Amino acid sequence: MPAIAQDAFAGATSSGISYDAFQRLVDDLSKTLGPSSGLTSEGVDVQHLKQLMEGYLSKQSEWIRYAFADLSRSYTRNLVDRGNGKSNLLILVWTPGKGSPIHDHADAHCLMKVLKGSLRETLYLWPDRNVTNSGLPSPLVAKRDTIYYENQVTYMSDDVRAFSIIANCHD
Repeated sequence: MPAIAQDAFAGATSSGISYDAFQRLVDDLSKTLGPSSGLTSEGVDVQHLKQLMEGYLSKQSEWIRYAFADLSRSYTRNLVDRGNGKSNLLILVWTPGKGSPIHDHADAHCLMKVLKGSLRETLYLWPDRNVTNSGLPSPLVAKRDTIYYENQVTYMSDDVRAFSIIANCHD
């Protein structure tokens, strides 16, 4: 369906997917990113993207069609929108009590909104290069531990070196 016509339809689209607040968010994010190469591109206002995500109040019936779980994994990555081919909008479904290993995003920035439940994010200080260059161990040290609840949004960038995410068990 042409983008110009989408706002004219409040009900179902020709694909059978209803045009609801979540679909509006998907479209608004895609329009805002435009032809850019992602969140770090010149002219992309991350704060505006964050405000768009904060403005959406999660309603499970609107996004559940994208949320596929696999309890044998820590989480599943479910594609919602390819954007312009240079960025992806994903719904990650976390298995309660499981988490990601400590990792970085290797120059890929990330905006994240909790649609249901809560997630614990732990940020780690990067190992001291002087110590590791001398051959001594330099373990990761937790810098900050934050719990994000439903409808909260966070931004992860290159200055955040390493982190892990764990789905809270009580959700």
